Amino acid sequence: MQLGFNENVMHKGTRYHIQTEDGGRKNPVITTLLFKEGVIMSSKRTSYADIIRSEKLEVVVKEIMREQHGTMLKNLKDGVFDRQEGKVESQPIKIAEKVVEKKGGPLVEEKSLDNIILEYLTLSEKE
Repeated sequence: MQLGFNENVMHKGTRYHIQTEDGGRKNPVITTLLFKEGVIMSSKRTSYADIIRSEKLEVVVKEIMREQHGTMLKNLKDGVFDRQEGKVESQPIKIAEKVVEKKGGPLVEEKSLDNIILEYLTLSEKE
């Protein structure tokens, strides 16, 4: 597992955070997230499961991480996400976690997408 990149960037007077992480051999995915005020503005995931047995895996993964992180930064600086800001909803997206049977029918317990991602990243750090 490669160490990730974390970077705070000012763009048009607003502070953004770009984070790129490697999920490791058990979860061979590189994830880059762009945050604005704690809200995920964009994400990019790249699987490298197809090259997991490569002799140069560490070098290749590090290069993919650098390129993906750099692309997210370039897109931010080029204003790609400026057009999206008006479309961002103020309430977190809810995803059904599990269905629980109760009187009157099933009850869906929900978690926000931000909480699911935070749990995922926390689990990835432990690996």
